[in-house]
Amino acid sequence: MPTLRATSRPAAATLDLSGYHLAVDEQFDGDDLSDMRWLPHYTPHWSSRRASAARYDVSGGTLKLRIDADTEPWSPEYDGDVRVSHLQTGQFSGPIGSPVGQHRFRAGLVVREEQDDERLWLPRFGVIEARVRAIRHPSAMVALWPIGFEDEGVNCGEICIFEIFGSELDDTGGLVGVGVKPQRDPRLVMDFEKVRVDGDLTAFHDYAVEWLPERLRFFIDGRLVKVVEQSIGYPVQLMLDLYELPTGAPRDTSAHPLVFEVAHVREYRARVT
Repeated sequence: MPTLRATSRPAAATLDLSGYHLAVDEQFDGDDLSDMRWLPHYTPHWSSRRASAARYDVSGGTLKLRIDADTEPWSPEYDGDVRVSHLQTGQFSGPIGSPVGQHRFRAGLVVREEQDDERLWLPRFGVIEARVRAIRHPSAMVALWPIGFEDEGVNCGEICIFEIFGSELDDTGGLVGVGVKPQRDPRLVMDFEKVRVDGDLTAFHDYAVEWLPERLRFFIDGRLVKVVEQSIGYPVQLMLDLYELPTGAPRDTSAHPLVFEVAHVREYRARVT
């Protein structure tokens, strides 16, 4: 287990699941994704289903999100040369030409392809946990962001369970971003930080949030790394991401494919007493 460096956090605090039951255990133990839980597209309303389609494999008990040498940018109009392989567990958008849609990541977005309303897996409170391997590559970033389903515009806050840039990994460890981002939810304030984790983050590690009505507690390998003294009260959809981000230099594909491996994603819900 890696050594965690998180300022002003009790070193002995660990994730206690005794008050929870396992509600969803996505083990990726078949040969394809469950279409009852996952949509293999990245916010397709700002682009299209074709351009935003994930490349992935499900084999050997893990999910492998992949960006290949020939993967094209998902939305050159709005996101430049960013390439993405992504899964999400819900989908909502307004009609073509409207500004209504999930994950409004910049100003001026307009729906380019209207999407059906799909509510596949929308947790609300409990514990969300994933076991994943990060990628040490200067262009790579991996993340698990539950975001508000956003059928009401203010319900758009983001819980960042982990956000790991390959450029922030080194021989002894790396930085893991955790916390809350309000996006456009005026009821929230930004409370996000990067904690230093010692160890090989390209090996499997567990990342989790305990989501309570009054606060959020973030864990890495079962150990507490951050507490946020605010919460989100509405359902969220999971956003499981592999990004290839432009660096300003010519794109180097010698290390491709970039592969983000996920062993499981789990949701625990409070036991009813």
